[in-house]
Amino acid sequence: MTTPRNFDLILLGATGFTGGLVAKYLTTHAPSSARIALAGRSQAKLDLVVASLDRPIATMVVDVTDPASVQAMAEATKVVITTVGPYVLHGEPVVAACAAAGTDYVDLTGEPEFVDTMYVRYDQLASSTGARIIHACGFDSIPHDLGAQFTVEQLPEGIPITLRGFVTMDGTFSGGTAASALEAMHRTGAAKKAHTKRITMEPKLSGRTAAVVQGRPGKSDDLRQWAIPMPTVDPQIVVTSARHLERYGPAFTYSHFLVTKTFAGTLATLGGLGALAGLAQVGPARRWLGRRVPPGTGPSAEKRAKSSFSVRFVGEAGAKRVETEVRGGDPGYDATAIMLSQAALCLAFDELPTTSGQQTTASAMGSILRHRLQGAGIDFAVLTSNEGKSQGAE
Repeated sequence: MTTPRNFDLILLGATGFTGGLVAKYLTTHAPSSARIALAGRSQAKLDLVVASLDRPIATMVVDVTDPASVQAMAEATKVVITTVGPYVLHGEPVVAACAAAGTDYVDLTGEPEFVDTMYVRYDQLASSTGARIIHACGFDSIPHDLGAQFTVEQLPEGIPITLRGFVTMDGTFSGGTAASALEAMHRTGAAKKAHTKRITMEPKLSGRTAAVVQGRPGKSDDLRQWAIPMPTVDPQIVVTSARHLERYGPAFTYSHFLVTKTFAGTLATLGGLGALAGLAQVGPARRWLGRRVPPGTGPSAEKRAKSSFSVRFVGEAGAKRVETEVRGGDPGYDATAIMLSQAALCLAFDELPTTSGQQTTASAMGSILRHRLQGAGIDFAVLTSNEGKSQGAE
């Protein structure tokens, strides 16, 4: 970026539930010299958020349906953080403005259709302006993306790598998360078309392969626990990182699972996901489900304090086998606020490899962001290896 920017970071969506948590974290943990602004549609609501914070913060009225206000925001800052979803409905104007202005961008999307469509439409533009467009900077998908990269770094270089991730989590969700999930389930056909179009535009790998391998539900040989394939954006993000980074080896595969406690629990989870996906296809049912947890609401601080997540990785390359783990607190909100904020701070203030266009947290920030997260309470550790070692992240 060559033009002066009035701000280092602008948070769009600061008046929402998750946005409010991010605003609180940023204003508490960003350097005192950081120039931060909060953005949203309502000045009155922005004023209420600012009044709840421990330091004075600038505000900016921005409506994603008003291109001029979105453009002004993108041109005023080094990094835009947006928590305004569902992103497939509300996210494109922000990506477009950041790509055009050469402004770095981070979000919380877990919507594969949005990630693929933004690649198709704006990757080339962002590459030409120097903007780094980085999706999925919360629980979707930082623990999985950086955890996979951390595991790969424990394995030998230059040979094929097989990696499996196993997610264990508990917690509740906000209205915004529910709305995004229902919208994504409703748009599975559009998501497939968007992914197909992206594949036709992505550069072909030369002498390397990187692929998602769909696992099967059942008792895992790795963990001796029940697990089912986890239908999230995370495997796509991990494999995108593998495409960007040669360190993932000449042939990389990744499988992604949700750990369940019992066989009955596995069946119940599969049935519940199927029923929810079916209901999401029916307009009245989808709207009824959306009203159960209205946008702008979310779990209490007490409930969040009791929530946590872990992601166990099993990586194999040649004769080497390693198990690693990423652990943190409430996955949907408290840990997500930490991860999104630290990703934005990393882009704004750290010396990073030169990248542009649509990137991932691993390809754009990698171990530098991982060290930030370790300092903020997200743990990365090597649990076991066939060399008998057990240690934390270096």
